[in-house]
Amino acid sequence: MDCWRTVLLIACLGTGGAGVAFAAPAVAAAPAQISMDQAVKMAEQRYHARVVKAEAQHNGTQVVYVLRLLNDSGRVWTVHVDGASGAMQ
Repeated sequence: MDCWRTVLLIACLGTGGAGVAFAAPAVAAAPAQISMDQAVKMAEQRYHARVVKAEAQHNGTQVVYVLRLLNDSGRVWTVHVDGASGAMQ
């Protein structure tokens, strides 16, 4: 059995019907202090943009949320959120 199998959940957000993809591993890692939902809300507030894709990447016991954002002018970029501290890069 592949322990790193990824489960993909699609959620529809916003008035435009844009979807957000969330990926999580099938095997539980150490719990992050920041949830994916919290990371998404923090990034959307900080950058005044909408998260259109979100993925949790696990490196041992560390969790990093990789978020793809889209602003009103059409700019797309990626932000990394540390799952333990909430620090954004």
